[in-house]
Amino acid sequence: MSEFLASIHPALVCLIVCVAKIIEITIQSLKTCMMVKGQRLKAAGLGFVECTIWGLVISTIISTLGDNLLLLLFYCVGYATGLFLGSTIENKIALGTSNLELIASDDSTKKITAYLKENDRGYTVFEGHGSKDKMNMIFIVLPRKETPHVLRDIRRCCDNKVFVVASEVSKYAGGYGMVK
Repeated sequence: MSEFLASIHPALVCLIVCVAKIIEITIQSLKTCMMVKGQRLKAAGLGFVECTIWGLVISTIISTLGDNLLLLLFYCVGYATGLFLGSTIENKIALGTSNLELIASDDSTKKITAYLKENDRGYTVFEGHGSKDKMNMIFIVLPRKETPHVLRDIRRCCDNKVFVVASEVSKYAGGYGMVK
């Protein structure tokens, strides 16, 4: 491998290392998210690819670092770019499940539950008291990928008069349409 790298221009070696590092760290980010979400087999496959790329990149860095310090800069740029790209991709594919906790007045609760029924979504409503008035808490568990769309619709149907806390769910069992 070092003979091949010695035969190409040092700037091209820097670019190859940077691109490989971007791919490796992007894979690493996705693998970590999959492990946290319980997708162990997919994470293991990505881990194998990640490790292979890492081995090739690190051997390149170690064997040529004394001759080309610019290589270290490209390695670091690739690492940072890979982190950004990996988190951006994970955000787009939205792995996992979300929990929405909504706090709304009686009037808004009626509108929200009507929307949820129309769209065949499970929910639970608890009656409570806010600092000034009677309020309701509505719990919804749904695929994370659907969360932005559902939140937008809920805000629209109750004129944005709802307090929302969204969080990720690591484990759940049972529930309307959510048996896992």
